[in-house]
Amino acid sequence: MTGRTGRTGRAVVLEEFGAPPVLREFPVPPAPAEGMVLDRLYGGICGTDLHLQQGHLPIPTPLVLGHEGYGTVVELGAGGGRDALGEPLSVGDPVMWASSIACGLCPPCRLHREPTLCRNRRTYGVNRALADGVALSGSWADHIVLQPGTTVVRAAPGVSATAAMALACAGPTVVHALYERRPVRLGETVIVQGSGPVGLAAAAFAQLAGAARVIIVGGPEGRLAAAAAAGIGDLHLDIVGGTDPEAVLSEARAAAGPDGADLVIECAGVPAAVAQGLTLARRGGSYLVIGQYTDAGDTELNPHQIVYRQLDVIGSWAFTGAHLVEYVRLLPALAARFDLESMVTAYPLDNHAEALADVAAGAVLKAVLTG
Repeated sequence: MTGRTGRTGRAVVLEEFGAPPVLREFPVPPAPAEGMVLDRLYGGICGTDLHLQQGHLPIPTPLVLGHEGYGTVVELGAGGGRDALGEPLSVGDPVMWASSIACGLCPPCRLHREPTLCRNRRTYGVNRALADGVALSGSWADHIVLQPGTTVVRAAPGVSATAAMALACAGPTVVHALYERRPVRLGETVIVQGSGPVGLAAAAFAQLAGAARVIIVGGPEGRLAAAAAAGIGDLHLDIVGGTDPEAVLSEARAAAGPDGADLVIECAGVPAAVAQGLTLARRGGSYLVIGQYTDAGDTELNPHQIVYRQLDVIGSWAFTGAHLVEYVRLLPALAARFDLESMVTAYPLDNHAEALADVAAGAVLKAVLTG
């Protein structure tokens, strides 16, 4: 295929932990064999990105940030003309891609059937440093180079790029959690802790799966109002803005019924939420922990709550390409039931600092950089 000689692209680079990312310019290389180059990118800002900037995961720097995205095929490398479902791709097609490539060789990949736990996982926007040779390896950019082995899927028909980006990372993360770790069962009462994109994805999928009632415990109040306006969740309780968290937890327990929730899903990413969440589940219920993706520190909890309630406590880490494919397949149903577009605030690349500040302040539900 033809190369991109002479073309350059802009990207947001994390140069060192604790410092503001900077906008830099790089050459756009030719598409690699069995890979592709995308432009007109939408790069989502995930809560994890804030943790990466602060050094909460041991990642290499400098690197282009952005592990969730949507873009348009601008060049296909030799042998790279089909998506994950075997459908042919052409220049101009809109696509989404999985953030990580598992090695297929380590024990989690080969023996434990858990590629999300791959020891050698290469993740766009997380551990693909500039020194690795292809700078444009994150979605906070106007171009990205996708390597061989990337799970790429044609975008869902009839669903806008903005709607698709509302849950671009959170959606497949929750697909993994609810498909592989602990499903939502028909008629269950579900409490979701956290009202960011992961929490709202969990609530939305629980509703699609047939939960009888979905209660969201989160904040700030503006996020809960946006969730309600989008049709996500049946009851929205603010534990962030109030002065008495225990009163909010008591209200959540009462709303779930006399015994508590059948399933509590932690999506807050706040260590203290785990101890609280254990008390929200009924005896014999389940507690599914998704939000503790980066190490935000230790917390105290009472293990008696686990034993007394005889809880199944389950963790779920990240997602694979298969879960992204399922998310894209479900997007038309999600977009038909919930107002996904209303959740997204778009910022041009030049305004990346403003976008990051708004995410950190909880001022927006989902920030997306447009390249």
